[in-house]
Amino acid sequence: MTYFKISLLFCLFLSLNGICQTVKPTQSDTLKAVAPADSAAAADSTARLKKEEAAKAAPVAASDPRGFHYKITADGTVTAGNVNRALIQVGGSFDWAVSKIFRFASSPTFAYGQQNQQLNEREFLADFRASYLHERRFYYLGFGATEISNLRKIRNRLTGGAGVGYKIISQKNAYLSVTNVLLYEYTDFLTNTAEVQDVNVLRNSTRVFGEYQWDDGRYSVNHTVFLQPALNQPNLRWNGSVSFQMRLTALISVRTTVQNSYESVVAVGRKNNDFRWTTGLVLEVK
Repeated sequence: MTYFKISLLFCLFLSLNGICQTVKPTQSDTLKAVAPADSAAAADSTARLKKEEAAKAAPVAASDPRGFHYKITADGTVTAGNVNRALIQVGGSFDWAVSKIFRFASSPTFAYGQQNQQLNEREFLADFRASYLHERRFYYLGFGATEISNLRKIRNRLTGGAGVGYKIISQKNAYLSVTNVLLYEYTDFLTNTAEVQDVNVLRNSTRVFGEYQWDDGRYSVNHTVFLQPALNQPNLRWNGSVSFQMRLTALISVRTTVQNSYESVVAVGRKNNDFRWTTGLVLEVK
């Protein structure tokens, strides 16, 4: 009977040991030796690992994979009491990669701001961009845009141009590019004087755009800077923005954005520089 108990305990020990080895997490070990009998399988496995490592190291375009993608964001602030203020911002990003050669994109934005029942901001911008050879590091682009601004007393601003772009960094979690285009601008101000007339200019526009993310996309930072001097008259425009975003859920994030715009030629009664710093919740649909 004692011998039977010892045998039973020994078998139970072997069974538990086998179970523990089965549920232990496996770890990848590329230096692990392979038996000579499995040399053909080892060669296939090595080739597969090298292919996977090369794919991981290869640059990934910021808007990969090809196809149609969209993102819509909305945030704002509302206060009531001694000061009644409301600011609402809605933005979208639409991207359609038709093929390895052509890609179309648009990033419309709308902002509405009111203080003490007086309209301050009603800003609308719609653009359309087309790029050629977009999957290459050096590519070509063309675009057109229309803008309406109550803040700057702009009835309508039309721009269009074409140029080249270069991807300095193009990876899954980091993207940095610079573009340079020649563009035409027509700005129709709500008010005209002898000093300030509607604008017809030819500009050289340089844009630096970057987008970075970490922790599986939970945190992200993006920045955009435009420098646009006129070529046929003294007229300079530049604007830039930096945003930090932290994702709370698949749909909701917290975002803070700093924006600054400067124009040397503005409507009567308007200042040359505008600064905006907003923080709020973002509802994001992809």
